[in-house]
Parts: sequence; C-alpha cells; structure tokens
Amino acid sequence: MLQAVSQGGALPAITAVVNGVPSAGLDDAELEHLLRRDGWSKVSARDVPAAMVRKAYGATTVAAALLIARQAGIEVFATGGIGGVHREPPYDESADLAELARSPVIVVCAGAKSILDLRATVERLESLGVPVIGYRTSELPGFFCAETGILLDTCVETTEEIADIFLAGRKIGREAALLIVQPPPASDALSRETVDTAVERALASAREEGVRGGAVSPFLLAAVERETNGRTLATNIALLEANSRLAAEIAVSLAARDSGIGQQSTNLS
Repeated sequence: MLQAVSQGGALPAITAVVNGVPSAGLDDAELEHLLRRDGWSKVSARDVPAAMVRKAYGATTVAAALLIARQAGIEVFATGGIGGVHREPPYDESADLAELARSPVIVVCAGAKSILDLRATVERLESLGVPVIGYRTSELPGFFCAETGILLDTCVETTEEIADIFLAGRKIGREAALLIVQPPPASDALSRETVDTAVERALASAREEGVRGGAVSPFLLAAVERETNGRTLATNIALLEANSRLAAEIAVSLAARDSGIGQQSTNLS
C-alpha cells in the first residue's frame, strides 16, 4: 500500500495511536511493532480519547482513521472495505457509517465487507447523506467480488471528476465523506457465488459458536478465508494495493484542482 501511494505521486501516512498519540504516519520501528500486533488493540473513533490518556497502542478502524485524517487535514483515505450493517439480528451497525457522515474526506474502498448486508448498508449511507460513487463501475462492488446487483446513482471515469465533486461539496458546506468504490482487480476477484456460499457457511459457524458483538467481523472474515482456501486473502491484498494507487491519483488531482482554485481566487481579487 505504501509503495502504491508513492508510485501514484502522493505521500503515504498510516494511521494509528502510538503510545497515546493519534498519528498519521509511522516510522519503520512503529510499523514493525504494529504488524507484530504485540501490545496493540483495535481502536475505533470512540476509543481514541481513552487510548490517549492510557498511552495505549491502537490499530485504527475506518472510523478512527477518519477521525485522525480529519484532525491532520488529510483529505484522501484508502482502505479495503468499510463496515456496515450486519446480516443477522441484532443487525449491528458499524461506527464507520456515523463517522463517514461527519468526515469531509474522500474514502476509497472496494465497497463494504462481503460479510455484511450490503443493500442495507447502502440504504443507511443514503440516510446519512454519504454519496457512494462508482469509479469506472455502475454497480456496488462486494469487496471480494465485483458484482452485487446493487446499482449506483453516480459513476465517474476520471480522478479529476472525483476531485471536482469533492470540491463542489466543500463549496456548499457538505460535511460527509465522499465514498469512492471500485471493484477488486479482475485477476484476483472471486465470483459472487463463491463469496455468498462462503459467507453463508461462515454465518452458520458463528451462530453455532455463539459469536457476538465486536468479535463477529474478525470471526467471519477468518471463516470466509478458510472456506475459500485462502483465496480471499490474496484478493484482499490486491484490492488494498489498487485502492491505495487510486487514492494517490485522486490526491494528485485534488491538489492540482486546489492549486487552480487558489490561483483563480487570487486573480479575481
């Protein structure tokens, strides 16, 4: 991901809470520490203040990463898939959705995670006022697969269009994120049928084992990986790299547009 961002002409900055400090950009030692998962916990936006006081180490969810990006003035953020509405009672809803509604950041992803109720997630995003825009696709991707049968109202062909839409939203005071979705690379994407079958089996396992709350998502993702003999892991890595590259290209387009707006304003005044 770091290499893809750099190759795209942007500056990569991994978000985390490091010894109580919400951080955008880790040095090599901090990144190694994070990847070993030794002493690190999962931190959502609501957890950041407590992590600061306790001088904790936290790997950020999408919600926490958005919080840090917003505070740091970062306008483009790449991830794999966002959280959303779960498929089964009590239909838990990820904190990612509420944070997207109040974070004026361009978020690049491959849709919501396949283990979720994707149609309900899209409906919730609509209610929260978060635009979902397809990049060279008119259909919401399904994270591990390209097809979900959920059509999008808006799709674009260029990163310049994305930058223009974001700046137009900023001009009228929109506070929600701009969610840009693209399918996983075709060479690594799984079929919709393969993913649906694996998810159904994973859900059955979660029911049998009584998995609840925050443990559901990591359990289901691990179960789906087992059901597909590890193929979803390869897909996940490929889409993370592709999303990072697209985010970098958007950041470059946005910087060019921002510069042009600044010059125009100066000339007009």
